[in-house]
Amino acid sequence: MTEKEIFIEKMKKRTKKFAVDVIQFCDSLKNSKASSVITYQLVKSATSTGANYRAACKARSKNEFFSKICIVVEEADESEYWLEVIKDVNLSNDEIELERLLKETIEITKIMSKAKSSAYS
Repeated sequence: MTEKEIFIEKMKKRTKKFAVDVIQFCDSLKNSKASSVITYQLVKSATSTGANYRAACKARSKNEFFSKICIVVEEADESEYWLEVIKDVNLSNDEIELERLLKETIEITKIMSKAKSSAYS
């Protein structure tokens, strides 16, 4: 396997783990009307991050890759937004996991933004 292939497989696993971790984290949120709406949005964006990364890896052209990786960046950034909202309104019962997930989504966003900008360089 090349370094690039190893990186791709690592990122597939990382984005999937992020989605699974977010789903599990959402089960620990304080119960409220707001948390159910936020949970829905966060789970959608976190799972979409990994799903669209996998789609980008199977892209048939540079344009298709760019399109999918743009979606990955948007969904990762949206995940960060919802995690920030959870933090700001104090919906979490697990501050340590919240901070870890925030850090992870920021890192994923940076990595995917770099891939996006490298797509046409």
